Amino acid sequence: MSAPPLEVRGLVKAFDDTLAIDDVDLSLADHELLALVGPSGCGKTTLLRTIAGLIAADRGMIHLGGELVEDGAHRLPPERRPAGLVFQEHALFPHLTVRDNVGFGVRGRTKRATADRVDEMLTLVSLGDHGDRYPHELSGGERQRVALARALAPEPALMLFDEPFASLDHNLRVQLRSDVVAALRATGTAAVFVTHDQREALAIGDRVAVMRHGRIAQLDTPAEVFHHPADRFVAAFMGEASFLPITVVDGAATTLLGPVNVHGDPSRATAMARPDDVAFIVGSGDAEIVAAEYHGSGWLATARLPDGHSIGFTSSHLETPRLGTRGRLELVEGHRLVALPDDPA
Repeated sequence: MSAPPLEVRGLVKAFDDTLAIDDVDLSLADHELLALVGPSGCGKTTLLRTIAGLIAADRGMIHLGGELVEDGAHRLPPERRPAGLVFQEHALFPHLTVRDNVGFGVRGRTKRATADRVDEMLTLVSLGDHGDRYPHELSGGERQRVALARALAPEPALMLFDEPFASLDHNLRVQLRSDVVAALRATGTAAVFVTHDQREALAIGDRVAVMRHGRIAQLDTPAEVFHHPADRFVAAFMGEASFLPITVVDGAATTLLGPVNVHGDPSRATAMARPDDVAFIVGSGDAEIVAAEYHGSGWLATARLPDGHSIGFTSSHLETPRLGTRGRLELVEGHRLVALPDDPA
């Protein structure tokens, strides 16, 4: 059985009085893509750079491909760690051709074998005919593809991406993201992506790790993180959500939208509904549409109830929500409310 590409245990890093990484445990399976997401200052970039060796940990252990690279006393520098790095800034050598950039990190091969590996990587990122160009002759997306090819060329145990698509326009960002994921799948390379974009995290990751205050608040599949968040923070951070108070009627927990299953004390929990869980039925009812945003494929609207609670819902692009329209709110058939523990923070 092969060693996991990444294993982190008890990792701690502080800057002065700020605890940036607070006793983090993390491991990746072979070929797994992990999206690391969270608000600014949560510690996600510090965690990535500590794994890469760019920042020294205060405490804890890091294994890459089964090799101990850091344990507090023993620490390998970044260039000796079996990890490839891709950053937003590309960091290509401007005086080297694309081919020479890609081959720069390849070690221990004959000249012919290195050239073959470079050709293989350039073909993988669809730049097979760009080998003789220089970075300044490439577009932003092409430079990022070269950075990916260069990082993959030495066959690292793990790839680390720090906001690699942040500087690109939306359409190019989506296309390049898809191409990068396809390249990683083709080579079977495990990877960690740091991103501030929740939708990107859900699209990329086999699993998503949501960070807060230097800790991992939840680590699970994209569907679980989105539809069954660990707490209210994760629920709100990962997408639009409405939060409803829970009351107990005849011994059963219920809300403005109906019953909810609660594990534990209902007085210490809140119900969550995503907009796609909720339907607005025009006609008799005490809900009023107070806001609506057009998102192309449909509408995201908000209805307010007499007690002041606001609940988001979606509607088809063929059904334009009109402000002031009255009706009732109900759960879409087959959808369920999710009970979340109150957030102590």
